[in-house]
Amino acid sequence: MKITVIGPGAMGLLYGAKLSAVEDVLLIGNNEENIRAINENGVTIKRDGDKALYHPKALVNGQLSAPADLLILFTKAYKTREALNANRNAIGPDTILLTLQNGAGHEEVLREFADEEHILIGTSNQGSSRENGHVIVNSGLGDTNIGPVGGGEGIRNAAEGIAAVFEKAGFPCRVSDDIKFTVWNKLMINASSSVLSGVLGKAQGYVAENPYAWDICRDLIREICQAAAGEGCAFSEEEQIERIHKHLMAARGGFTSIYADLKNRRKTEVDYISGAVVRAAARQGRKSPAQEMMLRLVHAME
Repeated sequence: MKITVIGPGAMGLLYGAKLSAVEDVLLIGNNEENIRAINENGVTIKRDGDKALYHPKALVNGQLSAPADLLILFTKAYKTREALNANRNAIGPDTILLTLQNGAGHEEVLREFADEEHILIGTSNQGSSRENGHVIVNSGLGDTNIGPVGGGEGIRNAAEGIAAVFEKAGFPCRVSDDIKFTVWNKLMINASSSVLSGVLGKAQGYVAENPYAWDICRDLIREICQAAAGEGCAFSEEEQIERIHKHLMAARGGFTSIYADLKNRRKTEVDYISGAVVRAAARQGRKSPAQEMMLRLVHAME
């Protein structure tokens, strides 16, 4: 299987490197210095004091001349369309597009480049941070969940084959027939406590421990549950409030990607996090004022 991974950041390097041990993998990015470092030094993955070296090939955006069997997207969500346009040669009539990006609603962009028989969406619960352009630290070993957004038996069978490749590479992988529920389940944390801790500039535990912050977080959770229900994904508001409170207390000292992006003056993925909830509510003819406020605040801070 020829696999192309677009976006060699912390997660793209993790998946691209480990998959290269079992399949033909090509990493594509826009930083020429990092691409050169990958080709010269390989990708080093650190975990629990151990190191492993992998040697995927790497190219700069636009240099690929042949289509992939599987194209995995790990770019920032707001760069998806730009990345796919720059690498149209990677997409052939049989190429499967798989997004494991943060947030929700990516399939809306992917449909511009492939039909639903060739689109998979998913979530990753792996943890990865980047030391430099070719060295990462793998801090978690959670599941990868993938599934079709539509289509028929063909894309379902393709998902099973891709999951088997992921398993062989060391990524526990599950094919879901209700992947939208899984995506919304992850969005439940990202669009509530994660974005709020980023706006406040505080560690995650602060959101649970400060009564004013926790009141806001509960409002955000309730709006997510309402929007998710309108998309056919039913959640109990009280169960989600309890789940996220436990998550925050367990990760008391942790910081989120939105926190890091704002702190480092980078554009965030909030349009695919809070924005995904706002758009879903709008489709259903409703308002989500707490989510809309988070969206505005993050853009103002950007």
